[in-house]
Amino acid sequence: CSWALANEPDSAFYQLIYIGEKGIYHDIAHLSSDSDLNTLHADKRWNEVLSLVEANREKISANWDKPLVVKLDSIFQEDQKYRRQINEIQERYGNDSPEMNDLWELIDLKDSINLTKVKKILDERGWVGADVVGPQGNQTLFLVIQHADLETQEFYLPMMREAVADGRAYASALALLEDRVALRQGKRQIYGSQVGQDPETNEMYVLPLEDPDNVDERREAVGLGKLQDYISNWGITWDPEVYKEALPEIEAKSKRN
Repeated sequence: CSWALANEPDSAFYQLIYIGEKGIYHDIAHLSSDSDLNTLHADKRWNEVLSLVEANREKISANWDKPLVVKLDSIFQEDQKYRRQINEIQERYGNDSPEMNDLWELIDLKDSINLTKVKKILDERGWVGADVVGPQGNQTLFLVIQHADLETQEFYLPMMREAVADGRAYASALALLEDRVALRQGKRQIYGSQVGQDPETNEMYVLPLEDPDNVDERREAVGLGKLQDYISNWGITWDPEVYKEALPEIEAKSKRN
């Protein structure tokens, strides 16, 4: 991606072919839709890369449960389709606008339908691993539970913990669910994955976090990058000392909101 954005196609294709041949990269959907690579599409080598990655996907997916993969792909699309519209509608109409409220009502409806389908899968087959439904299918199970109500999250959290221990789910995804559940239970999050926004100032901030000094060590242990890199997406600067001083007010603010 970096080489493509820097308009260095030779280096970009070298890396793509390398990860295709040596890393057996197989995420054809991501490769095809990644806008960072748009400058490469006109190059004749692009179709060669697509063919290589598609061939990898066919090899890896030979033993996948194809009907379940298709079902989870449909759920994934429904989960993400309307969430991709949030920023655009928020910027155009405002956070408290009727248009934004309508979008959230639609998202809640889709989430409810998706949750019914995913609960049936989990109850009948357990937390199905990527070796059965592919990485996206496996991630879809997490996304739907991550967007569910607290009671549902608490019910399936032990199942996901067991799946991570057995290699059937990703520790980085579990960390996000652990944080969301902890905050909803009135506790502090562990990995700093959840951020909030002050409705009066629109300032973004890290929601109450346990042991701020060692958060990066905990994040590294589950495959997450440094907290500063993550929260920079919201224009937040991470300073543990400043955060610890502000934590009482952050906790009070979170309870009010």
